[in-house]
Amino acid sequence: MTNVFAFSKFQTLGNDYIVIDPSKTAFDPNPKLVQALCDRHRGIGSDGLILGPFPVPGDPEAFGLRVFNPDGSESKKSGNGLRVFARYLLEAGHVKGSRCRIHVAGGFAEVSYLTEDGSRIQVDMGRPDFRAGEIPYTGIPAQQEVLEALLFFPTGPITITALSMGNPHCVIFPGQVTAAEAQRLGPRIERHPDFPNRVNVQLVEVVDRKRIRVEIWELGAGYTLASGSSSCAAAAACKRLGLVEDHLQVLMPGGAIDIAFTSEGRILMTGPVQAVYEGRLRTEWMP
Repeated sequence: MTNVFAFSKFQTLGNDYIVIDPSKTAFDPNPKLVQALCDRHRGIGSDGLILGPFPVPGDPEAFGLRVFNPDGSESKKSGNGLRVFARYLLEAGHVKGSRCRIHVAGGFAEVSYLTEDGSRIQVDMGRPDFRAGEIPYTGIPAQQEVLEALLFFPTGPITITALSMGNPHCVIFPGQVTAAEAQRLGPRIERHPDFPNRVNVQLVEVVDRKRIRVEIWELGAGYTLASGSSSCAAAAACKRLGLVEDHLQVLMPGGAIDIAFTSEGRILMTGPVQAVYEGRLRTEWMP
């Protein structure tokens, strides 16, 4: 890794990301360095770090992507991260045209640019999977769907619906959908032993059949203003339980994401992306 490297910064609905392009800067994403870069007091400050593009074996048209949480752990998938990376690919000249395909650890995602500048992007996030073994969730048999199951705590059980969007999610419908409640329940659920790989947590209120309101506790990041994959998970849980229509808005503290379910059960997520700045780290800062 070089001692000085260039980066870009983007945000979407208050969820911000550092983007480092390995074709421009050599970078070793060890956890301590990722933590230092994401630190808002001593580093750049970010909700996560995106590293790419990389070649995808067997698919020369796709762009490989790695996503890291601010605690240094690697994420399998990030809906907001995918949109941010898609805009970076367009701005950096890696993409020509109105579509591209991105590969992350959680699978492939098809991306459509709805504006020429990439300020509004749609991502095909795939099909949700509620089977316990795919999340993973160990509280019930692996092939059983986690629909309104009980998650046990010493203080009593919580009713959950859990699913995989390529990364793990746990959706609850508490009486209070507030930031304080997300910060109280989120860390307890994230690290519950029935979720051996930890889990993202969404607190959901169904406003009506076309709108839901969500507060989010994100695995490896904590309380966050918005999340793309969490929006998809919350919408998917509501759809599976018969609470919403095929098209809906997910309202979060940072703003709204539009969700649409295709006839095949795939989730199309649409939202904004804003470029913030480009920079270059000084040698004296590097850990």
